[in-house]
Amino acid sequence: MEMAMRAANGALRGPETVFHKFVSVLGTLSPLVDLAVRLWVANVFFTAGLTKIATWSSTLALFENEYHVPLLPPELAAYLGTAAELGLPVFLVLGLGTRFAALALFLFNIVAAISYPDLSEVGLKDHQVWGLLLLVTLFHGPGKLSLDHFIRRKFFS
Repeated sequence: MEMAMRAANGALRGPETVFHKFVSVLGTLSPLVDLAVRLWVANVFFTAGLTKIATWSSTLALFENEYHVPLLPPELAAYLGTAAELGLPVFLVLGLGTRFAALALFLFNIVAAISYPDLSEVGLKDHQVWGLLLLVTLFHGPGKLSLDHFIRRKFFS
């Protein structure tokens, strides 16, 4: 009887061990996934900012004629939007003030999506994906591969 119980426990430990190893690998990869999410979203917004400064006269024309940013004059909206797209992604990449940067970009993303009346269905889905990834970063945090994590461990532990 005792041998049968040991055999049964051994049979259960096989899948349990595999599952625990799998979860351990996921935990090990988690910081890389956090970083990849931050880099991917940062690239989207930073690239958009670079496009805006490359053709500034076109950017101003778009803000005057196409984008309808609420409460802001078009020129101010162009400057603030471009500054957000160029500055906030740097904080995401570094993982510095990450939750603030993610929140600011999340709100910026909403304004961008509602300010462009001709946004296609695909464009809207892109904004939804970016918003979701920013929410993941906002609620989950930057992960271990970030200056926020380093600063917290170095000075607040």
